[in-house]
Parts: sequence; C-alpha cells; structure tokens
Amino acid sequence: MRVQLKQRGFTIVELLIVIVVIGILAALVITTFTGIQKKARDTERQTDVKALHGQLEAYYAQYGAYPGLGTQGSNDGLNDSTWRGSFMKGLDAEALKDPKGSTQALCATPSTTCYGYAVFQTDGTTACTTAAADCALFTLTATLESGGTYFVKSNLN
Repeated sequence: MRVQLKQRGFTIVELLIVIVVIGILAALVITTFTGIQKKARDTERQTDVKALHGQLEAYYAQYGAYPGLGTQGSNDGLNDSTWRGSFMKGLDAEALKDPKGSTQALCATPSTTCYGYAVFQTDGTTACTTAAADCALFTLTATLESGGTYFVKSNLN
C-alpha cells in the first residue's frame, strides 16, 4: 500500500486571481485619491482667492483704488513683498501661490499654476496703467482642476 502525500500550497490560478483582485483594488484607490487631491487643491485655490479679495477690498476702502498693473505691465505692488508688507500686512504671501505653482506672484492672465489678477478703469475694459489712481475694478481668477472651470471674484463696488 502506498500512501500519497498531499502537496500543500496555492495553484498558479489561485495566485493569479489574487493578483488581479489586488490590482483592481489598487487602481480604485489611486483613482479616488487623485480625485480627492484635485478637490483639495481647488478648495485651497478658492480660499486663497477669497483671502486676496478681502485684502483688496480693505486696500480699496483705505486708499480709494485697487493696486494697479504699474507702468511695466506687471503687478508691481501685489508681487512685491516689501510693498505687501507696507500696504497689505494681513496678507499671507502663500495666498498668492497656486497649489501647483512655484512662485508667490499673480499673473496678468490666469493659468494652471498662477492666479490671474486683472485691474481696470471705471469703464471696465481699459486696463490701469498708472500707479493705482485710476484702478476702480478688478477680477481675481483661479483655474480649477476639476472640470477646467474658473473661480472668479470681482470687486464689490
């Protein structure tokens, strides 16, 4: 009489099934995590734009105009840390930086890595060219990742 020993272990098919199930679960987790990160960055963008909006309105209440683009076509005041330290003391410089951006500065037009700041004269179409004396309207814009839409805040007056 022979006694056969039963081999212990998993078959190749069983191992393949386990690997496929783990792969499917990993794909679901990665997809969900990516979506959550996009929503978190979009929320941060909205918070930053709201903080900038509040600071710009406080500046307007005190000086009667919004910071202009300056003579060189740049956001001289808002992008200069010394100027912000004097005129917008409550503004955290990180609020100027898009979560995917690398610089603490505003751009003339919004992009995926930079908030847009456009400031106009009272007609709403002519850009400000002088040192904020004629800047009566503004628009802050952030490009959102979810859906490629924009989050826009404008002046209150």
